[in-house]
Amino acid sequence: MTVRSAFRRAPLGAVLLILAFLLPSLSQASDDALRAQIYDQSLPLEERVAAMQALTGLEPDPERIYRICIWDIFGRSGPIFNAAQAQRLKIMQYGINVEMVPYTSESIMVEELKSGTCDAALMSGLRARLFNRYTGTLDSIGGFPERSQMRLALQLMADPRSANNMVSGDYVVMGIAPGGAAHVFVNDRSINTLAKASGKRVVVLDYDPTQARMIAGVGATPVVADIVNAPNMFNTGVVDVLAAPLAGYEVLELYKGLSPDGGIIDLPLTHITMQLIGRSDVVPNELAQFVREAFYQGFDEIISRVAMEEEKVPDKWWISIPDADRLEYERMMQQARLQLRDEGYYSAEMLTLQRKIRCRTDSRREECSNPVE
Repeated sequence: MTVRSAFRRAPLGAVLLILAFLLPSLSQASDDALRAQIYDQSLPLEERVAAMQALTGLEPDPERIYRICIWDIFGRSGPIFNAAQAQRLKIMQYGINVEMVPYTSESIMVEELKSGTCDAALMSGLRARLFNRYTGTLDSIGGFPERSQMRLALQLMADPRSANNMVSGDYVVMGIAPGGAAHVFVNDRSINTLAKASGKRVVVLDYDPTQARMIAGVGATPVVADIVNAPNMFNTGVVDVLAAPLAGYEVLELYKGLSPDGGIIDLPLTHITMQLIGRSDVVPNELAQFVREAFYQGFDEIISRVAMEEEKVPDKWWISIPDADRLEYERMMQQARLQLRDEGYYSAEMLTLQRKIRCRTDSRREECSNPVE
């Protein structure tokens, strides 16, 4: 008996009962097919956007303006806000009408994201960890010593195969941008080993209590500050040691804190990120996928601006460290990552990915023959 003849012979009630079971599965199949189109990067962009609109019901609406909040210490005139404005046109090609709003306080901006005042917010990767532990771990200590490693990681984050990891609770990661290398700045060149940091005053961020434990663990004195006040505390001598983006050397006037006898440890703590976090009830993950891809397409443009700032650091400030001490630093950072992973601060999955990327770059690393992450 064919399916068609069975339907002809079945009573109406039975047919309706069969349909009640079939329709949800047919709808799911349709949704899956649309989602497959959205995530198929080989298709023309127009087809993918049309599939996204069919799946989510979103249509271009000139009356709907998405409020994207941007954290920049210098507000509307700052480099982060200006870089974000440059990405605005790319975002708008997907039918998203956006308004960029600058914030000089990252903590206030984050609260406005939580309250719904902001539909999305661009923040430091350290702060983004509060919304998505997986992508927030990209900025882990010692995670990416080299820029090429961060590039590969961000390429993977923009890949549709990573889409499920971009949603956590009520929030979705809409894009990740590179922020360059973070280094340790010291006001005394003799502080070139962990042992010599003992007794020194080191800035730790107020919303990140684990930093204070790590600093105390090497015998240094943690001094709590927010991300805005920290550079000024270093510049005025309130603290001896500051971890900061190399690109902030001139714009944050860190040469004041370095003068006359300070320096910068020639070993990146990591390469940092800026992350755009959206409210998933406003921005579906399927729509966020396009923004993530646009962010990665802008990698070279953004990193070139970062590099211009990094190149403003005079050679006289660099403090070379012996290979033996460099290995000690790497082991210390690995132990810190393992501890923070076990405490639920870092994502174990991301730490494993980072280790694989580091070993792909340099298979001679100690951790490659004896992986613990």
